[in-house]
Amino acid sequence: MKNEGTDQFFNLYRHGFIRVAVCTPTVKVADTGFNAGETIRLAREAAERKAVFALFPELGLSAYSNDDLFQQEALLQGIIRAIERIARETASLNLILVVGAPLRFNSRLFNCGIVLYRGRIIGIAVKSYLPNYREFYEGRQFSPSEEALAKTVRLCGQQEIPFGADLLFEVGNIRHFRFFLEMCEDVWVPIPPSCFASLAGATVIGNLSASNVTIGKAEYRQSLTANQSARCIAAYLYAAAGPGESTTDLAWDGHAMICENGSLLAESERFLERSQLILADLDLDRLVQDRMRQTTFGRNAFTHRETLLKFRRIEMNLDPIEGRLLLDREYARFPYIPTDPAKRDQRCYEAYNIQVQGLAQRLKSSGIGKVVIGVSGGLDSTHALIVAARTMDMLKLPRSHVLAYTMPGFATSDKTYRNALCLMKALGVDANEIDIRPSCTQMLKDIGHPCAEGKTVYDITFENIQAGERTSHLFRIANRRNALVIGTGDLSELALGWCTYGVGDHMSHYNVNASIPKTLIQHLIRWVARSVQFSPEASAILLDILETEISPELIPGDAGVQPSQRTEAIVGPYELQDFNIFYTIRFGYLPTKIAFMAYCAWRDRTQGHWPDVPEAKRNAYTIGEIRHWLEVYLYRFFQISQFKRSCIPNGPKVGSGGSLSPRGDYRAPSDSEAAVWLEDAKRIPERDEG
Repeated sequence: MKNEGTDQFFNLYRHGFIRVAVCTPTVKVADTGFNAGETIRLAREAAERKAVFALFPELGLSAYSNDDLFQQEALLQGIIRAIERIARETASLNLILVVGAPLRFNSRLFNCGIVLYRGRIIGIAVKSYLPNYREFYEGRQFSPSEEALAKTVRLCGQQEIPFGADLLFEVGNIRHFRFFLEMCEDVWVPIPPSCFASLAGATVIGNLSASNVTIGKAEYRQSLTANQSARCIAAYLYAAAGPGESTTDLAWDGHAMICENGSLLAESERFLERSQLILADLDLDRLVQDRMRQTTFGRNAFTHRETLLKFRRIEMNLDPIEGRLLLDREYARFPYIPTDPAKRDQRCYEAYNIQVQGLAQRLKSSGIGKVVIGVSGGLDSTHALIVAARTMDMLKLPRSHVLAYTMPGFATSDKTYRNALCLMKALGVDANEIDIRPSCTQMLKDIGHPCAEGKTVYDITFENIQAGERTSHLFRIANRRNALVIGTGDLSELALGWCTYGVGDHMSHYNVNASIPKTLIQHLIRWVARSVQFSPEASAILLDILETEISPELIPGDAGVQPSQRTEAIVGPYELQDFNIFYTIRFGYLPTKIAFMAYCAWRDRTQGHWPDVPEAKRNAYTIGEIRHWLEVYLYRFFQISQFKRSCIPNGPKVGSGGSLSPRGDYRAPSDSEAAVWLEDAKRIPERDEG
């Protein structure tokens, strides 16, 4: 028997998502019975696929291209019968239905969007801006919303139905679900009504459109829709008229789109000679979080408060969607890395050059032309080294101005030591080596550590002495040779607190990797290697370094086996932790939501798209593993690591996923508790019983 709580966890509606549909029915001009039938059929399909909101095109119950037929009594009465039929035959559906129809009130004809739920008309939105230019003559038949004489109307036996262009529909039992409707031309004006509706709280905008097609118009429509969703920080659903409209003087392509904050989530197939439906899962939490963070959004709302107060709020509730329902929407396993090769190359190009530009400017402004860097043969120092080398090329300085030091310690492996030496040579930097074991041994002796007496006590002191000695050497070398120490620690390590504070890998004069997560560093190195930014020899070494297991190499292994430490066995798989980091610091999501998203993304290695990850390294994770490593992350991030992030060195912000600089994206107290996050994480099931 399924655990009820577990079953509910695996339901997208419990995590701030809703599933919506945009429908493009085949119509017959002036055949209201046929059009009602297609509307009902698509509404049932949307409900079967667990959508709670379905949008149809402008004047879809009559067809848009009726011209003066809109003034015929037979058509207008046919519309009333069509609405009554739709209300009756969709009453059993747990679906908000928005259909377009011409409606007559007080001797005026209005272009309307009718909102129905469970057989009831909840409200009627009215078009504000009627195009009367080029091929459009709506002003001949219709009146704009401002000419309505009443704010409520009677229709199909219902009284006091809200009517107008100022209706904001609020679904009380689905958090953040507030929607607004506008019609076609409304979004083409300089200040669309949806701008004010979004400032008033609407998170979902529905556009009932007709929009005939001409060459190039679809591309513009897509740009307009995506940009409006970004400007409003909203989801924007667009439904255009399709097959069956009159082609007397126009043509129609049935263009339907669903956008969310600038991103296209779903798009119909154009010029299809049949009805179709597109679906998308909207992340309402993301929209509200972004609005809250972008404080100018709220300030803009305050500026227009008098206009916003005029909106009428129509409250309603939906029956809950029960049972298991995972996301159809694909969330990238690697949120910092595009799966599309061209976009990934562009991302790597930009990230790499941001780092180079940041370091170059720091050197120019400081008047210092040399850098000191510790090279371990691992990922982070390798990437920082190639950034430093490219910076010297950009400044037209010799690469010998990069003072590179490999500093083997008690647990340095042969592979990393060899790769460090080979890479320094291949890049033509000033290659050096300092064995830190003698100075570490002296420190162990000075402080009375058991290792100084030959005992195998490999505690945190033993580890940090090595990290501290390396950093101490680098700073004194920088003093002596008039250079800046380049930091190598990455964003993932900062988030997890995986660095030695102060005199350790935590500190430098400038850290080029500070806002680069571990997973992106891997792809940056691969991009540099495959695009041969340096030499074929250097590329071969870089690719070999990518195959090295991540380890701090501070504790010796048994019988010479190195490394004995495996970082990901302690702090968690970086690919999973980078997922957690992104959705925590970029959006502030609940741990339960992050776990649900991670499960949808990582549960099956054969599903979805992968970036350039070798087949053997394509992993999958159970919900129990996701919960465990998320709890590790939450404790480390919120409870024990902020003091390290409160005083990190300068370094350039690279991605929109944020940085953890206290001077930039993230400011937090160093003595906070992780209790509320860990408490929420307890609601994550330990196994999937579905």
